[in-house]
Amino acid sequence: MDNNQENKNNPPKFNINSYWIYGLILLGILAVNIYVSLNSQVADININDFKEMATKDEVDRVEVINEKLVNVYLKSAVIDEKYPDLKKSQMYGMNPHFRFTIGDVGNFQTKLDDLEAEGHPVNYSFKTETNYIGQIFSWMLPFILLIAIWLFIMKRVSGGAGGPGGQIFNIGKSKATLFDQNSKVNVTFADVAGLQEAKVEVMEVVDFLKNPKKYTALGGKIPKGVLLVGPPGTGKTLLAKAVAGEAGVPFFTISGSDFVEMFVGVGASRVRDLFKQAREKAPCIVFIDEIDAIGRARGRNAIQGGNDERENTLNQLLVEMDGFTTDKGVILMAATNRPDILDSALLRPGRFDRQIGIDPPDIIGREEIFRVHLRNIKISAEVDPKVLAEMTPGFAGADIANICNEAALIAARRNKNEVDSDDFNYALDRVIGGLEKKNKLISPREKEIIAYHEAGHAICGWFLEHASPLVKVTIVPRGMGTLGYAQYLPKEEFIIRTEQLLDRMCMTLGGRAAEKIVFDKISTGAQNDLDQVTKMAYGMVTVYGMNKNVGNVSFYAMSQDQFNKPYSNETARMIDEEVRKLIETQYERAQNLLIEKREELNKLAQTLLEKEVLLKSDVERLIGQRPTPVDELAIDTPIM
Repeated sequence: MDNNQENKNNPPKFNINSYWIYGLILLGILAVNIYVSLNSQVADININDFKEMATKDEVDRVEVINEKLVNVYLKSAVIDEKYPDLKKSQMYGMNPHFRFTIGDVGNFQTKLDDLEAEGHPVNYSFKTETNYIGQIFSWMLPFILLIAIWLFIMKRVSGGAGGPGGQIFNIGKSKATLFDQNSKVNVTFADVAGLQEAKVEVMEVVDFLKNPKKYTALGGKIPKGVLLVGPPGTGKTLLAKAVAGEAGVPFFTISGSDFVEMFVGVGASRVRDLFKQAREKAPCIVFIDEIDAIGRARGRNAIQGGNDERENTLNQLLVEMDGFTTDKGVILMAATNRPDILDSALLRPGRFDRQIGIDPPDIIGREEIFRVHLRNIKISAEVDPKVLAEMTPGFAGADIANICNEAALIAARRNKNEVDSDDFNYALDRVIGGLEKKNKLISPREKEIIAYHEAGHAICGWFLEHASPLVKVTIVPRGMGTLGYAQYLPKEEFIIRTEQLLDRMCMTLGGRAAEKIVFDKISTGAQNDLDQVTKMAYGMVTVYGMNKNVGNVSFYAMSQDQFNKPYSNETARMIDEEVRKLIETQYERAQNLLIEKREELNKLAQTLLEKEVLLKSDVERLIGQRPTPVDELAIDTPIM
C-alpha cells in the first residue's frame, strides 16, 4: 500500500535524450517519403490522350505548373462512371488524376483555344510552385555529410563507440578496463605454473592489499611499482591477471599503446584520468601492459624542434607515480620484454621499486605448465607431462599452450576419443618444423641428398661426447623451406665449456660433411647450419674469450655501436682468420668421424629413405647404443 502511494506521489520522469532527436528526424524523413510517394502515384499521359478526354468533355480543369507540367483534373461523374479504381487509389481532391509535360506553353494555350472554338472549353490556370524540400536538402546535405565525416573520424580516433573514450569530448579519458566485484577475474595463482619465485614476489603485494596494517605497523612500505620483465610468452600478463583474481580489489588494466594518440596532450590527459580513477577506487592495482610503448628512454631519435607526444605521456606518468603515496593503496604493475630501452627515471627506486624477472621455465616448470594445460584436455594414460617437458627445452608457457592445443586439434581431426603421445609428437613436429608438406614433389636424387645430410647430423651427434642426445631424425618436408631435420634433447645447462661448443659445431657441420664424403659435392641445404656455426664461432672468439690468439677479451657490449669498432683493423683480421680456422677444423673433424663411421652412415641414410622418420629406438637398433658421455659416467659414480 505504501509502495503504491509512493509511486503515485513520485510519477516516473519523462527524460528527453538524443534518441528522441533521432526519432523525430526519422519521422520527418518518413513523412517526406510519404508525400513524395503520394505525388508520384499520378498516372502519366500524352497530349493526344488529353485531347481525347477534352473532346469527350471529361476534363474539369487543368493546372499548368511552372510552364512545364500540366495537371489534369477530371469531372466527378466521369470518375465514378469510367475510372472507379482511380478514385480508390488516390487521396480524393488532393492530387491530380493525370499529368503530362509540354515543351512550349504558348503552343499548349493555342491548343486550348482550339478546343474552346470546337465547343469543348477547358478551364485552365497557371501556377508557380517551389520545391522547398529539395532546396532545403540541397543546402543541408553538404553540411550533414561534413558533420557525419567529422563524427566518424573523431569516433575512430577516440577508440570506437561505447564508454567514456568513445565520445568526442571525452577523448582525453582513460581507456582502462576495470575489474571489480561486479566483473571478477577467474584466473588465480593456481593457474600460473612455472613461476614460483615471481609468485612469491607478487603474493607480497596481494597480502599488503588484503592486510595493510601487518606491514605499516612495523613501519614498512609496500613498493609503489612492480615491473615484470621477461621474454614474450613467459606469462607476464597471466601473472598480472592472477594478482587481480587473488587480490579481491579493483584492478585497472590498460595497454601502453592506448595512451598514444595523434592529438597533442591526449596521452598525458589519459594518464591523469587513470590515476584519478585509481585514487577513487583505492586500494587497487593499475596494470600497464607493454609499458615500453610510452616508457622509452627520452632523447633517443628525437626530432629537433618537434614535440614528442610519447615523452609528454612519460613525463606525466613519472609525475603521477611520485604524486600518490603508498598509504593510498594504489600499486602500479607493468610488463615489458624490452627493459633495456626504458627510461632510467622510470626504473629508479620510488617508482618501480621492484623488477621481477620472468625467464623461460626449466624442466620442472615446464612439467607444471603441462599439467595445468592438460587439465582441460582428455588425454590417454600413456601421456606423461614429465616426458613432454623433457622434449620441449627452451619453450615458454605460450609455446606449451600452443602444443597442447595443436595436439587436441590433431586428435580431433583423426577422430580419436582421447589425445595420445603420437598426437603430441606430431604437434611438436608441427611447431618446430612447420606444417607437413605431403604434396611437395622431391626428386629421388634430392631425397637421397637430404637423407645423407640428416644422417650426417645424426651420426655426429650420436658419437660425439658432448653432443645432445638424439630424439628423432626425419626427411619429411615441412613448412618454411624445411626439407628435414634432426631433433635433439639438450640438457638444462647454465655454463657451457669450450669442448661442448666445439662438439655442437662439429655436429652442425655433419650434414655438409656427409654430402662431401658421399657425393663429393656440396649443396645449398647447409645454409642454416653454416649460419648457426658462424654465429657460434664469432661468439667464442669475440664474446667468450675462448681463443688463444685473440685472448681473454669480450667485445659484446662495445660491438653494439655500429659506427665505432672496439678493436683495430688488425684485430678484426685476426678475428676473421681465427673464426675460419675454427670452423674448418670442426668441418675436417666431422669428415674424419663420418669416414670412420661410413657403414653406420649408409645404413642410417638408406633406412631414412625407406621410413622417412627414425626415432631414438630405431637408431639404437641400427647402429647400436650411444656411447655414454663422460659427464653421465661421473654422475653415476658414487663419491667415496
